[in-house]
Amino acid sequence: MPPARHHRRAQNRRPGGPRRTGRPQDLVRRTAFDVIRAVETRDAYANLLLPGRLRDRGLTGRDAALATELTYGTLRGRGTYDAVLALCSDRELRRVDAPLLDVLRLGAHQILATRIPPHAAVGTAVELARSVAGPGQSKFANAVLRKVATRDLDAWLEIVAPADTDTTTRLSVLHSHPKWIVSALRDAVGDDEIGELLAADNARPRVTLVARPGRATVEELCDAGAEPAPYSPFGAVLPEGDPAEVAAVRDGRAAVQDEASQLVALALAETPLDGLDARWADLCAGPGGKAGLLSALAARRDARLLAADVQPHRARLVRGAVDDRAGVVAADGTAPAWRPASFDRVMVDAPCTGLGALRRRPEARWRRGPESIAELGPLQRGLLAAALDSVRPGGVVAYVTCSPHLAETRVVVDDALRGRDDVERLDAPSVLASVSTDLTGLGDGPYAQFWPHRHGTDAMFLALLRRT
Repeated sequence: MPPARHHRRAQNRRPGGPRRTGRPQDLVRRTAFDVIRAVETRDAYANLLLPGRLRDRGLTGRDAALATELTYGTLRGRGTYDAVLALCSDRELRRVDAPLLDVLRLGAHQILATRIPPHAAVGTAVELARSVAGPGQSKFANAVLRKVATRDLDAWLEIVAPADTDTTTRLSVLHSHPKWIVSALRDAVGDDEIGELLAADNARPRVTLVARPGRATVEELCDAGAEPAPYSPFGAVLPEGDPAEVAAVRDGRAAVQDEASQLVALALAETPLDGLDARWADLCAGPGGKAGLLSALAARRDARLLAADVQPHRARLVRGAVDDRAGVVAADGTAPAWRPASFDRVMVDAPCTGLGALRRRPEARWRRGPESIAELGPLQRGLLAAALDSVRPGGVVAYVTCSPHLAETRVVVDDALRGRDDVERLDAPSVLASVSTDLTGLGDGPYAQFWPHRHGTDAMFLALLRRT
């Protein structure tokens, strides 16, 4: 949980909702609180909601940066902060009203993980508690947070995660991940790297852009302040600033897209293919990141992409991302409306738990439970089976998830291929090496697994499968 830059001391304000007028720091904290509450009560995603709230409330520069840090830092650190708050409260946390508990978490983050002076962090959190929960509850908040402020984070971690605690529980508290996720990630990456992986999940992700081929160039993005990405030939990293201020992004010729997301699309496009290579498909195309890149790559070869998504509103988002030649339909990928063997290349970016994108969507770790794996499994298997039926003999399917959970990755592939003698597993790391010679650490094959602590990307999984 990286510290925020130092900001001027916040001042108190009267109870009430956020206002454009008045003390900016009060508005900063209220904005962070409102987004955190929306994440909890409306299943909103902070990365989608926060930018609009910042614009609506006129927060820019340092104030916007602080609101962003408080929002994401509180969401990332929730598990650790709850362990500390439980020791500082005379009530069980489950008996604390949800809005007040979010104020306490926000206050704990300011005290333990930013350079805001503790007395200012406590004072502003108490005023926020008075605003959202009333004077009586603000006294409770004051008592709890004053106890939190008696130690720094390292001292608290020695208490809430002592060395003699079992490994999964200790890592869960130290790195603020639910135990079921820690256990699953240990199975996927091993004990030697699990600490690095969990720490990477809590690091602020860099903003990576894609220059859609034929519409923008990496050089153009670099002229706008970006730097070439380490692996993707179409990628650029924006060290600072708002990507919406980059002209190519505003025009839709470039977009924000994680580098691993770019690379799995490139791997599908670059897998050697005999015969016709004119018909491509993306069965789960919304909101359009991979489809946008695939459609541009297809157009360069005089091929055409059909992008499908079961949700009409997501299909509409895809339309704005793809090349003009691409077709976009609202269709169920598990029940194709097209004939079998209709395509040469097929992408299945399957719905998943999103455990590979916890850097960008930290709230996902608290939103999902282990039951999600069982709930999503039939859909993932159905989509992969439909994709294999949709591709012609000799054609290629890419099965992709933004999750490293074994039950969402290799287990799904193994299950889908069980009983089939018409599918060959290709060596995905070798194909990716042809896209980027510097790309290593993807595993021994035939599957490829990206990792945030190794590659600085989301933990994306790729299987490449050829119909025979």
